[in-house]
This record gives sequence, structure tokens and C-alpha cells, in this order.
Amino acid sequence: MSAQSSNPFRLDGRVALVTGSSKGLGKALAIGLGKAGAKVAMNYNNSKAAADKAFAEFKAAGCEGAMFKGNVIDQADVERMVEEIRKTLGPLDIIVLNATPDQPQKPIEQYDWDFYQSMLDFFIKSPYLLTRATLPHMKQQRWGRIINITSEVFQLGVSPFTAYVAAKGGQTGFSRSLARELAPFGITVNMIAPGWIPVERHENDPQEMKDAYLATVPAARWGVPEDVVGAAVYYASDAASFVTGQTISVTGGHTVH
Repeated sequence: MSAQSSNPFRLDGRVALVTGSSKGLGKALAIGLGKAGAKVAMNYNNSKAAADKAFAEFKAAGCEGAMFKGNVIDQADVERMVEEIRKTLGPLDIIVLNATPDQPQKPIEQYDWDFYQSMLDFFIKSPYLLTRATLPHMKQQRWGRIINITSEVFQLGVSPFTAYVAAKGGQTGFSRSLARELAPFGITVNMIAPGWIPVERHENDPQEMKDAYLATVPAARWGVPEDVVGAAVYYASDAASFVTGQTISVTGGHTVH
């Protein structure tokens, strides 16, 4: 009996990519999928030092995989990276679309279109490019998992944050439509919408802003990256084979549906 048939939450024999996994939430997701049995392609684009440190933690956790440099908003680089992953680990069965740029909150008058475009590139163009690059294998085997890391900001209409919220709304619409399109092929498309989970890029956020947010979380604690891992493993597994086009909010009750 295979590991998957005896335990539908196991990912043995699957190959997964987690974009933006050299730190923070992405690193936790890569380790979580690795512990569940998947071979994981970790990804970075800028800091090799951070990537090396993250991969050392990944290996120390007993996980199998490799680290790949790649710009997830560049078509040629995405196609190169996906092919490199195929040659090293095997064709991709699971993609977790997590990579993100900085997300400053500003009144709309202080944003320029270049910044809006950067948000759209990471949250719509990148999922589009990676989906296109990995679909042939998924369709051929009639099994695949596409997991978008979205955000509670879309449900809440957080302000002043129009660029990020708009892009996350676009990512949500993309995922919902794609879920219907790919369901006949045994490919699911789902979303995880975390609340504010402080990671390295939040180190300089004002303490009063953090205190104000925490006071509104019914669970009365901060979320940590590991809180998101269970949802990702579930979506990636055979246990979620009939679940598509859905969003799991990981917010400690900050958002409810």
C-alpha cells in the first residue's frame, strides 16, 4: 500500500515548488511540504546568503530537495527554472505561489503606476507564468495542485493599501476562474489567506501599528509562519482532491466567512 493511500495527507512521490522560500513564510512552507514527503524546489532571487541559510535549515529538518535561483516575474527565467527543477528533482506536481515584494502602505496619491505594476507582476503575472510553465505535466498526469498565498487584506479592504489589495484581489479572481477551468483535469487551484504574520520584512514596522492589529485578533496571539503550513499540506494532498477554488483564512479569527 502506498504512503498516499494509507495516509491521504502524505506527499511522497510528489515534487513541489515554493516561490520566495529563502525566508519567512515561504521557508516554513517548504519545510512543511518536505516533512510531508514531497521533494521541494526552494526558490530565491536576490540574497544567496539567505537562501543558503534557509536551505541548511530545510536539510536539517530531514527534507529532500534543492534551492533554485529564479526571477518569478520574468518569463524566460521561469521557464528555465522549471526545466532545471525537472532535470534535478522531476516535473512539478505542486506549486505554491508565495513570492512577494515589499508592501508599503501609502495614500493613493503617493503611489505611482510603476509600484502598482510591481504588485500586479508578483501576484498576477507570476502565478500566470508559473501555471503556464507547469500545466503540461499536470494535465498529462491528470493531477496537480496550484496554491496561491493571498491575504486577508482583500476581504477586509485594508487601507491605505490600494496597490497591494487590488493585486491580491486580482490573484483571487485569477485563482477562482482557473479552478473551474482546470477541475476537469484533476488539477485543483486553491488559496490561503493569512492575516498579518510578522516575518523579517516586518522588523521595522511601527510598534503601535502592531499593537493595534494584535488587539483585534480573537485568538489573542500573533500568527507564525508554521500556522499556514497545515493548510498548504492539506491543499497539496489527496485529502483535498475534491476541494478547488476555495480560500482558507489563517487569521486567528480576524476574518470569518
